[in-house]
Amino acid sequence: MSFQAYLDAVETKTGLTPRQLIDLAREKGFDETTKATPIVQWLAEDYGLGRGHAMAMVHVITKGPQISDKHVDSGGTHSDPSNTLWLDGKATNPAG
Repeated sequence: MSFQAYLDAVETKTGLTPRQLIDLAREKGFDETTKATPIVQWLAEDYGLGRGHAMAMVHVITKGPQISDKHVDSGGTHSDPSNTLWLDGKATNPAG
């Protein structure tokens, strides 16, 4: 599953785009200095997300939409077409 597919699955499960979840995380005080554990706990308790999907959200909450170029068109399971993740909803993603 690509990184983007994880974010799309989070949207399906929660009904919220990644950007909306980032905004809610900011309201809770989570930012680039927050460790993964409290974010994962929040996402599990409030939205029922498992660890893998929550960790994808931890990345975009703490590091933004950029991912390593090593994941771009790598041909592997986690290959993404771009090093920038789309956060505004799968229905509006120009790549897909």
